[in-house]
Amino acid sequence: MEVAHLFEAVMLICFGFSWPLNVIKAYRAGTAKGTSLPFIILIITGYIAGITAKFINKQYNYVLAVYFLNLAIVMTNIFVYIRNKRLDKKAGAKEVVKNIKIENAVEVKEDNMTNYTNSLDEIINRKNTSVEMKNSVILFGGSLDKKIPVAELAKSFDFNFDIYNKSEDRLSIADSEKYFQNKIAALQPEGMLIHIGDMDYTLFKNDPAAFDRNYLNLLAGVKAVNKKCRIALVSVANPNASKTLAMMNAHIKAIAESENAAYINLENAKLWNPEATKAASEFAYSMGLKIRKPLRDVAEILYSYAFRNFDTKPVDILAG
Repeated sequence: MEVAHLFEAVMLICFGFSWPLNVIKAYRAGTAKGTSLPFIILIITGYIAGITAKFINKQYNYVLAVYFLNLAIVMTNIFVYIRNKRLDKKAGAKEVVKNIKIENAVEVKEDNMTNYTNSLDEIINRKNTSVEMKNSVILFGGSLDKKIPVAELAKSFDFNFDIYNKSEDRLSIADSEKYFQNKIAALQPEGMLIHIGDMDYTLFKNDPAAFDRNYLNLLAGVKAVNKKCRIALVSVANPNASKTLAMMNAHIKAIAESENAAYINLENAKLWNPEATKAASEFAYSMGLKIRKPLRDVAEILYSYAFRNFDTKPVDILAG
């Protein structure tokens, strides 16, 4: 057994010898690019499993010490990775500031040659006008949704994707598909948060089948633009427990299930905790998991804000 333990120790030393070199190389590089955090965690898990096996078999010898030594060295890589990620962020921020300064300086020079009436503030503000990007997430709703400050909330909650508010005052389900084609389709969205129905109380009460057809036409238009588009259908607020609105939401939920879309019930808004969602996202990002935020989490953030700041009763009822 002693010879077996000796060979096991040699194996561990051979495996572990590269890690100190890797730590030094990563520290000197000052960047997390090319480093895989999941791979490091996988190696750590393997060493922990080996140590656990030693304790179970009560093999308290020098091999166990080598396991602990290797584990400590590998874990050092995590601290270096976190340090390098911070350096990458700082370097990225400096590069952005540098580029803005260069671009603004060039534009100021050009404008000074042609127009002496523009102030520096006007030039910078015009330069910062955003261009809407394709493959974004779209908030698509009516009067309530249009008031939600999507850009501010996205910045506050560190969304790692582009999101635009393409809602329209008093938008009905009958007009939604045409509006989508004219205003949204060109962006080829990868995600759609759809909150339609505030203007359709009367339509649904008189002709639920027409409501369903119009809703399905909208979803067909979205999928025609991007068949892989993530879609979430948001229920209509029902603060007064209207039977008609309850039935409308049942239809929306059924449509969501039939179209493989998520269904988000606004009745749960009081239970949502956007700050917890933010904390979970920050933890995921710190672990190197750059996944896109689920539409359910996005809806939680946007509509929690809406419920705290706006009257959420359907417009059609208010108008009646």
